[in-house]
Amino acid sequence: MYDDDSRGLESPDRPDASTVTDQRLVTDGGTAWGDLTAFQRDVLEAIGRLERADETTYGMAIGRALETKHGEVNHGRLYPNLDDLVQAEFIEKTTLDRRTNRYTLTDEARAMLEERAPELADVCGLSIAVADGGSR
Repeated sequence: MYDDDSRGLESPDRPDASTVTDQRLVTDGGTAWGDLTAFQRDVLEAIGRLERADETTYGMAIGRALETKHGEVNHGRLYPNLDDLVQAEFIEKTTLDRRTNRYTLTDEARAMLEERAPELADVCGLSIAVADGGSR
């Protein structure tokens, strides 16, 4: 049974502030940014970086991109997370060749990453340049 004593614990039916903040970052599938694991968020960022560098975004390339942050990323960790992100409509999976799949960000995932960028920039005391030369 849950014990809400003076330790400042929140009851399980009342979301904490971080959950409420992240609720606006939701894909059409109903998955919020805060519902993703840190690894899944890093996967989205890795795919985004590979796409911007005009690299092929297949599983092994994504895994290599994650190694600087996570060390060796095994298939048993990467591919189930890629499948979960496909199911949550954050990435699309297409066939590159008979043995290889390509993973690309959906518009919803890209929008969520773009929405998250100013928040991270603010935490770091940075400003983000906008297309007209101004900043946010």
